[in-house]
Amino acid sequence: METLAVFFGQTQIAVAFLIGMGALGTALGFGILGGRFLESVARQPELLNTQRVNMFIVAGLLDAFTAIATAIAILLLYANPLVSQIRGG
Repeated sequence: METLAVFFGQTQIAVAFLIGMGALGTALGFGILGGRFLESVARQPELLNTQRVNMFIVAGLLDAFTAIATAIAILLLYANPLVSQIRGG
């Protein structure tokens, strides 16, 4: 039973790492994306609409990465498929 407690402790650390790194990566990505967008609009203001569409597509991909990482983390936390292997069944 103590093996199961250690396993759940390690799972909680992995979940925290997964959510934290996903949030950090998304924050950095949005910072870089916003800076490059403003820089490109300042250089070529006539392409604002095209660049805005491209920016929102990339922003959606950044958000999707974080949502998928969070979903996997919650799956591991609440419905861990590896628990049955640890219990021996």
